[in-house]
Amino acid sequence: MSKRSKRVELMPIVYANAAGLDIGSSEIYACVSSDRTEDNVKVFGTFTPDLNALADWLVANHVETVAMESRGVYWIPAFELLENLGFKVYLVNARNMKGVPGRKSDVQDCQWIQKLRSVSLLANSFRPDAEMCVFVNRKGGLPHFA
Repeated sequence: MSKRSKRVELMPIVYANAAGLDIGSSEIYACVSSDRTEDNVKVFGTFTPDLNALADWLVANHVETVAMESRGVYWIPAFELLENLGFKVYLVNARNMKGVPGRKSDVQDCQWIQKLRSVSLLANSFRPDAEMCVFVNRKGGLPHFA
């Protein structure tokens, strides 16, 4: 084990009830702390019943906060569902995450996101409040400010 790996493992856990999600177009890889369940990484689909199953799994594992990368538009349904259910959802800029070496699979990616969230090393991206999102959606695009 390298010195760098040891430093991350020794960092204190700030959010013990954290999960990490790696979201793609057809699958969501979810990771919870390894002390929650033997199989702490699980794969879900991206349709509404799958998102509900993901939320149920997170609740069953006592998750309170979830971090995910903001790639494309695939994160939006999961973000909105989880936020509406009361999870503290962190949207992380994928550009800030992609330079990290050693993440070569979806499983490793969700594990890394979960680890970083649990030790409070992720910055939350700006997300407009629900009122602004409704305004943008009703107008069919982004608002124009003069």
